[in-house]
Amino acid sequence: MSPRGVAVPDIRERLFAAAERVVARGGPGALTSRAVTDEAGCAKGMLHTHFADGLDQFVAELVLDRFARTAALAAELPGRAGQGTVAANLTTVATALLTSAGPAMAGLALTRPGAAARFREAMAAGAPGFAAVQESVAGYLAAEQRLARMAADADPEGLALALVATAHHLLMTSWPGAPAPSAQLERVIAALTATGAAG
Repeated sequence: MSPRGVAVPDIRERLFAAAERVVARGGPGALTSRAVTDEAGCAKGMLHTHFADGLDQFVAELVLDRFARTAALAAELPGRAGQGTVAANLTTVATALLTSAGPAMAGLALTRPGAAARFREAMAAGAPGFAAVQESVAGYLAAEQRLARMAADADPEGLALALVATAHHLLMTSWPGAPAPSAQLERVIAALTATGAAG
């Protein structure tokens, strides 16, 4: 337990990771300020010290942070064109999307109207989310098309939309403890890459 008045390094990430563990174990209903700080091993007031508007602000910023990480990973995709396989590169980003903004986190934002409103406002203001990932995937597929690793008549934007829409569907229709949606996502990626494969 951190003593009062002693700085805790990387406290935001420590609290975020603790919240993910709490939700993974007990679902969105288990998340309270006290559960998070107990899990993080820090003083009970730490969450409100760093998130002055309380749990709704904390939840919104947690979900936004995880989406931003996945968007940053997706932004690296175009630079991977020509390396590995198209399916493996797409799977890396799609899996990260399911993991970092997984069913538990998606459900968490939906169960707290205040957090959901903050999340929507941030998305409307340009925070990275599904649209940023979709744009990066489309750019990557276009780059692979220029290298003739995707068919000349493939539709990179349509394929990117199909992939991101599938990930969104799997997030919204899954729940903590449900079978991992990764197998379904891999089937879709296989089908998309076969459809767009260079002949």
